Amino acid sequence: MKTDSIFYKLFQTFPSAFFELINLEASEANVYSFASVELKQTSFRIDGVFLPIANAGDGLLNDYPSLTQAAQTPSTVTPTANSDRPIYFVEVQFQKDVEFYARLFSEIFLYLRLYTPTKPWRAVVIFPRRSIEPTKVEPYQVLLDSQLVTRLYLNELGNQAEQSLGVGIIKLVVESKKQTPIYAKNLITRTRTELGNTALMQQVLDLIETIVLYKLPRISRQELMKMFGLDTFDIKTTRFYEEVREEVKEEVREEVKEEVREEVKEEVRQTQTLEVAMRQLRRRIGDVDRQLQERISQLSVEQLENLAEALLDFTTQEDLATWLRSNYNQP
Repeated sequence: MKTDSIFYKLFQTFPSAFFELINLEASEANVYSFASVELKQTSFRIDGVFLPIANAGDGLLNDYPSLTQAAQTPSTVTPTANSDRPIYFVEVQFQKDVEFYARLFSEIFLYLRLYTPTKPWRAVVIFPRRSIEPTKVEPYQVLLDSQLVTRLYLNELGNQAEQSLGVGIIKLVVESKKQTPIYAKNLITRTRTELGNTALMQQVLDLIETIVLYKLPRISRQELMKMFGLDTFDIKTTRFYEEVREEVKEEVREEVKEEVREEVKEEVRQTQTLEVAMRQLRRRIGDVDRQLQERISQLSVEQLENLAEALLDFTTQEDLATWLRSNYNQP
């Protein structure tokens, strides 16, 4: 599972974490919807876009908000006109890429051109650490120095991760493997203590579980049971298992498709080679009786190619029958 897909799940499940990450109130998540946007007729995809909801109230929901906000499909994602709140473009970058900022600002300005919003925008870029960020940024320095762009480095969150459950879950993604079990167990305890909404609690626990299994794919069942405080643990009931299972099923389907394609190609080659061999035989020895035709049709592509070379010396059907007996033990 890719890191950007984890963050997509995280912000979709727990959108208030994003606003806490940029030092805004968690309640801001009440008035935004979240989606990943694929820009039409291009290969660009924006990791996430928080769009203001028209006429949304500012009231707090129970626990952590916005679970009721369904992610919109890319084809229906358009900024609303009835809010002064900015559109937030979210990009997660966990690998070095010298063209990252070129791609980021291309995506943003293409989005603005396609959807022509009239409201302000902000870009939030999430790096695991500063060393991942490109260093040659001169063409984009004005934008990076402005209030339009916020750059975050997860290994520098410090106390913020301790104060906020949502930000703490984000920090779990970059926690060291050694500290992950301890840190995750603390988040699990906080989730059960701080969230009164049972449905939300389970979604957040599933999210923590997904991140743990992503970071520690070889963790034992006993360790997971201890971490989550369970008497029993069935890996087959986890979302991670289902996702991996679907990925494996897709891989198997692709392998089967490839095998079928190869079989079809082989059959086509065999048919074409057989037709060529039969045409050459008719030219050399005239019509071939049905019994000999059946024998020839059983030959492989390689055998048919050998026959095509040998038949240049045939003058009668008996020559063909003798060749079949001598080379492929056909009666």
